Amino acid sequence: MRIWGSLVLGFGLCATASAATVSLRADVWFPMNGEPGSARPGFMVEIATAALKAGGHTVDYATMPWERTLMSVRQGQFDCAIGAYKEDAPDFVFPEEPQGMDQSFLWVKTDDAWKFNGLDSLKGRSVGLIGGYAYDEAFQKFVENAGNGVQVQTINADNGLEQNIKKLQAGRVNVVVESESVMKAKLADMGMSDQIRSAGTLTDPVPMYIACSPAKASSKEYARLLGEGVRQLRASGELKAILDKYGLKDWR
Repeated sequence: MRIWGSLVLGFGLCATASAATVSLRADVWFPMNGEPGSARPGFMVEIATAALKAGGHTVDYATMPWERTLMSVRQGQFDCAIGAYKEDAPDFVFPEEPQGMDQSFLWVKTDDAWKFNGLDSLKGRSVGLIGGYAYDEAFQKFVENAGNGVQVQTINADNGLEQNIKKLQAGRVNVVVESESVMKAKLADMGMSDQIRSAGTLTDPVPMYIACSPAKASSKEYARLLGEGVRQLRASGELKAILDKYGLKDWR
């Protein structure tokens, strides 16, 4: 892909005998990461491919459910998890520079007049979540308190968001928590942009990372390359070119 040419020159090509295939895993969370091998595999996958290629490495990217991703990367079966918060896996090795920024929104059907007005407004609602995701700590404690009358349905699947949207549409839940960019992309893909709306923000923007296994000595080097890669991409204008493909802007 021509987009990486200037980045490799900027870093200085440094392929050595230690060049490796770096395994990246996550559940599908487009536009952060999407269908492996597609023209738009996700902006975080493209960032990783550029940064790691500059170190002489290639990328092996595939999808799996998020909880299994964290467990497998933690055990060293794979190298890094795409789209992790530090709260997801505080024991992982994180780059100094984030590979994106995320903000959680609450989503309802367009004919539902409910608006989020603090945690107490969730009382009596049924909320769809995805297993293994790091949600806001205060929110998590609130919805897990049975006395607050919030019903929580958690799904563990590679297509967890799509299933939660279908449950929302069918009335099996009446609130779904998800990133704005991720939800908008999925609704557009499903042809449902006019059927689901935002009911408010749950969190302030939170840094996202490609976080690497605490069980592998190579993780420090991969994290270093990922952090430096973002800075180089931004300075060269390549980050903007990547984000433009997904209709996004630099988070800094």
